Amino acid sequence: MKFLKSIPLLGWIIVAIILGILTGPIMPTGLGNLFLTYNSIFSGFLGFIVPLIILGLVMPAIAELGKGAGKWLGITALIAYGSTVLAGLLAYVVSRWLFTAPLSGASFETLNEGSESGFTPYVTVAASAGDSATQIVLEPVIGVMSALVLAFVIGIGLTAFRSTVLFRGAVEFRSIIESVIRRIIVPALPLFIFGIFMDLSASGAAVVVITRFLLVAAVAFGLTLVVLLAQYSVAGGMTGRNPFKALWNMRDAYFTALGTSSSAATIPVTLASTKKNGVSDSVAGFVVPLCATIHLSGSMVKITCFSIAVLLLTGGDVSIGSYLPFILMLGIMMIAAPGVPGGAIAAAAGLLAQMLGFGEAEVGLMFAAYIALDSFGTATNVTGDGAIAMIMNKLTRGHLGTQVQDPEDEEIQSASGTTTEPHTLGD
Repeated sequence: MKFLKSIPLLGWIIVAIILGILTGPIMPTGLGNLFLTYNSIFSGFLGFIVPLIILGLVMPAIAELGKGAGKWLGITALIAYGSTVLAGLLAYVVSRWLFTAPLSGASFETLNEGSESGFTPYVTVAASAGDSATQIVLEPVIGVMSALVLAFVIGIGLTAFRSTVLFRGAVEFRSIIESVIRRIIVPALPLFIFGIFMDLSASGAAVVVITRFLLVAAVAFGLTLVVLLAQYSVAGGMTGRNPFKALWNMRDAYFTALGTSSSAATIPVTLASTKKNGVSDSVAGFVVPLCATIHLSGSMVKITCFSIAVLLLTGGDVSIGSYLPFILMLGIMMIAAPGVPGGAIAAAAGLLAQMLGFGEAEVGLMFAAYIALDSFGTATNVTGDGAIAMIMNKLTRGHLGTQVQDPEDEEIQSASGTTTEPHTLGD
């Protein structure tokens, strides 16, 4: 039993994919229907909880960003957001260039409807009523975009009025949402992904999907290295330091993050590595913990690459006019990504469905692909934090105070139990 608990989420995902592919063609119809029933229930619950995830994570994140070190916090957040969005745009351009030919015309009009496995769920869970007598309606209490706008309104309002009671409530609501992700959604993912690949395998589509996604995984990994080189080239140019040497100084943080898959757990190593590049203690102590939460360029690259691949496979719209709003909104969602493996993709699931039209199978593939490269994305995130720290060290001339200037801000900080420390445990 202890051995099973020690297996990481990635291990379970790999096992689920392999078993799904092997058992799909020989799966009895009744048992296959049961697995698809589970998938339908999980997908329905995910659709219900995603707006609450957005509200519970974004709202306190914005409120926390509005206090503390004033303009320097805002500048750091703006640089982190810009870095994340630019990483997404780079991934978009490269994905369109490399993936269009090999992934287009894969005969998947939609992964959800393209299955001819013969399996049918006994009960389906949907957000709206349909014609099926076995359908259960589980309608979200609020829409995805409405939840995002509401989170902004309340979050900004909390920074303006400094309501300790409301802020404490937002932080506690976030704890509930993170607990739901950690204890329900993440443990349920392997069986959900097993059902998807079982269905794809039974219809003969699994091998095609996996072989094409291997190309995407290789490109996504390569792009994370390109993003780091670009970030340190900018930081090196601004500070007069050799970008390659500065990047090499961050090697301990990179390889530590590969093992932990956690930005927050890597903070001590990231701090030590950042100081090797001449960043002062005050700047490093402010920027590194903050960027561990709000700077997720590696995660952006992965989600962009795999979502473009899915759109090409399913004949979706990949034009820049259609995809750019998704990148801009995803950059905001990355700020509030919860601290569990797969947390960033869980937070992004609502945008994938709302803005890109992803269904159950598409979202499942995104979860599987994202988690497969989770540690490399985290390593890119924390290493990039060092580049932002170098830039902020130049802008602030090595002095960046984190003290609270308003007594009411101290009450809000005590309500959350933190100042610049992130609430995440991973990416």
